[in-house]
Amino acid sequence: MFATKALRQAAAAGHAERTPMIKFLGKRTFPAASSIDHTPHAHPASPSHELPKDFTANSSPSFSAYRQKAQQHGPLGGKSSGTIGAISGHSLGSVAPEKGQFFDRSELPARFRRAPLDLSEIDAIETGGATLVC
Repeated sequence: MFATKALRQAAAAGHAERTPMIKFLGKRTFPAASSIDHTPHAHPASPSHELPKDFTANSSPSFSAYRQKAQQHGPLGGKSSGTIGAISGHSLGSVAPEKGQFFDRSELPARFRRAPLDLSEIDAIETGGATLVC
């Protein structure tokens, strides 16, 4: 029941020497700080495989300077007051979907809606088909 306690007692009594089941290949070594390359490089999955023009090893801009020019679904930088709420919603135009676009499944034409389930199908699903009678 207390395997760890039994193993410790056996090891203390000298009956058996415990050998770990995991095997390590060698001593851990850490690279020297001088051998690590800290120069910026593009992410391996980037589409262009190159850094932005302003992000070179010679100029070494700060991250905040880079962020002022970066874009992700719109500009990241900008005024401290922000751009949200700077323009009225009315001036942005209608929020109604264009022709052929729908916001909800219930708005789809009848041919694209889900077919309603009848009671026999519901029973077959709930019981896993055990009560299905042909």
